[in-house]
Amino acid sequence: MNTATASALLLGGVLGASAIDAAAQAAFPARPIRMLVGSAPGGGLDVSARALSEPLSAALGQPVLVDNRPGAAGSLSGQILSKAPPDGHTICLGAIGNFAVNYFLYKDIGYHPLKDLAPITGIADATNILVVHPGVPASSVKDLLKLASTQKGLTYGSSGTGNAGHLAGELFAASTKTDLVHVPYKGGGPAMIDLLGGRITMIFASPSTSLQHVKAGKIRALAVTTAKRSVIVPELPTIAESGVTGFDVNNWYGMAAPARTPPAVIARLNRDLVAILKTPEVSRVFIEQGIEPAPSSPEAFGRFIRAEFEKWGRVLRDAKVVAQ
Repeated sequence: MNTATASALLLGGVLGASAIDAAAQAAFPARPIRMLVGSAPGGGLDVSARALSEPLSAALGQPVLVDNRPGAAGSLSGQILSKAPPDGHTICLGAIGNFAVNYFLYKDIGYHPLKDLAPITGIADATNILVVHPGVPASSVKDLLKLASTQKGLTYGSSGTGNAGHLAGELFAASTKTDLVHVPYKGGGPAMIDLLGGRITMIFASPSTSLQHVKAGKIRALAVTTAKRSVIVPELPTIAESGVTGFDVNNWYGMAAPARTPPAVIARLNRDLVAILKTPEVSRVFIEQGIEPAPSSPEAFGRFIRAEFEKWGRVLRDAKVVAQ
């Protein structure tokens, strides 16, 4: 094959790919969009999905139908997404479990988050708050670490293995070399009941579960788990600020499509979702849930997912954590 022929074939391949991508963009969307949600109706993911679905439908000119698939600790939605046609008509609003953590907790979730999904955009950041029973002699993270150095086996509750509250506890124990005992519950409500009753020491709790009790003086808030302070509770320091360098646990949400979805379709969805996330109406709905809009480019969200995947893989392997 001579140089001219090779160049022509290469140019033809590039033009062919461009033509396919342009055709995909022109044809999208050709029918209603199915938005999978890896949680039951009424939860934070579901409320977020419904806040996004109407304006996204208006932007795309097609109905956006929310499809709740809460099975397999949220991974069922990822399984369905990975097997859907890669044309942008099926997307998934998921969280840290779907896209980064469950892969390490369960024997087989049915898909690989980095290989089988195509990132569209980050959707929201959600901090948790480290709260303790008022009988615990600690008014700061430093006080808590001092207590942990003399009192082994402090207990922390969570709404279940693998959720952000559990991950925060595992990372806190590993980062500070403290001896903590995880007590999983079937939801944040039961865990909070036991904290209020003094049966556990602390919880890395969601703002929606904890703030009403903090304001009533029934529990004490020490810090937030994210790397930066939260607009929900700006007066609280981060755990990293409090001396645990590099500590960051973000119960984030994001949107993804099946792998091999045409880049032009991903770009269209990204453009519309980013614009929607910046509107005052959607921001207000998110802030009322205790989460913050976090739009990003597909590339940035992809890098973020990979970093979270690698981070939590190390933490969970080192702690030998598996789902019960």
